[in-house]
Amino acid sequence: MQKISTRVATLAQSQTLAMSQKSNELKAQGVDVINLSVGEPDFNTPAHIKAAAVRAIGDNFSFYTPVPGYLSLRKSIAAKLSRENGLIYAPEQIVVGNGAKQALCNVILATVNPGDEVVIPTPAWVSYVEMVKLAEGRVVEVPTGIADDFKVTPAQLEGAMNERTRAVLLCSPSNPTGSVYSAAELQALVDVIARYPDVLVIADEIYEHINYTHKPFTSLGSFPELAGRVVIINGVSKAYAMTGWRIGYCAAPVEIAKAVTKLQGQYTSGASSIAQKAAEAAYDASQDCVEEMRRAFERRRDLVVRLAREIPGLKVNEPQGAFYLFPEVSAYIGKRAGERLIENSSDLAMYLLEEAHVATVDGAAFCAPGYIRLSYATSDENIAEAMRRIAAALGRLV
Repeated sequence: MQKISTRVATLAQSQTLAMSQKSNELKAQGVDVINLSVGEPDFNTPAHIKAAAVRAIGDNFSFYTPVPGYLSLRKSIAAKLSRENGLIYAPEQIVVGNGAKQALCNVILATVNPGDEVVIPTPAWVSYVEMVKLAEGRVVEVPTGIADDFKVTPAQLEGAMNERTRAVLLCSPSNPTGSVYSAAELQALVDVIARYPDVLVIADEIYEHINYTHKPFTSLGSFPELAGRVVIINGVSKAYAMTGWRIGYCAAPVEIAKAVTKLQGQYTSGASSIAQKAAEAAYDASQDCVEEMRRAFERRRDLVVRLAREIPGLKVNEPQGAFYLFPEVSAYIGKRAGERLIENSSDLAMYLLEEAHVATVDGAAFCAPGYIRLSYATSDENIAEAMRRIAAALGRLV
């Protein structure tokens, strides 16, 4: 048997992808599974974006691309950041990668040394902790809960920071909770971070446009107190229904952008030429498609919250962004269905998959045991049927 590196052996498997795989395996066996585990819009990529990709093929954009991305795309991203967020980033400060996931991992590997601490409010996306582990850094979790809409307070943040802190990683709108920090809430956190001048701020803003607050989105990059030390992570997957196109980016201080380019040049090189030209069209053309999808997600949010609140024992808040519901399920821990004992939220997620044929994700994957995550990036009909099945299955637990 061949040895596997400790680096990889100690990594956790992505639980969102694992549950999606289990769901697909059941479907292949003929089981009617409703998959609420995966964070992927169910819409097709808008027609004008697909048309741009077809044109790129016809125009022979079929050669290796520059490692940081086509200059034309980086200019489009810079224009987007200026137009929508009031941020000034030059094209040389932007590096395009194979999805926002790679962009984020690039930044962590390029900036975190062994032993450095990265402060991460939890619940947090499944890959944050594992990426810091890859860099041999240390994660400092700052737990939040449903009672405070899963938002970290300035006092909590202050308590987590010290001279070993290298970075703070914040996601708003949040995966997995859908929480959105207001400008005032961010300002209070910025006031804490500003007292630590060597700390980098990594702002995962991939769900920026899926926002139900009906107020302008506030980027962490817009606070002058943090000038020169904010890295923005974003991409086209969520807002434009382009998950499979694999285009994300970081916008960073120039020395970090250069380091990321060096790193990416050694292990993937540039992103797909055709996908980059499609992304240009996404950023440069009308944004009406983004708003149409946002309205649909907001309607679905209202539906899933209403139905979840009708299920006894579920604790549910109203998420203000993204397309996830993160109910607290502790009322069902310790209950049984026949001989089957629900000992934790992982057991509950598996019970819902096998008995209700609804795929969810255990909250422990997001550093929050006692919760489950449901993605409502699916049709109204699927949501209604999934919640009916969940209610019936939970009702059988005693």
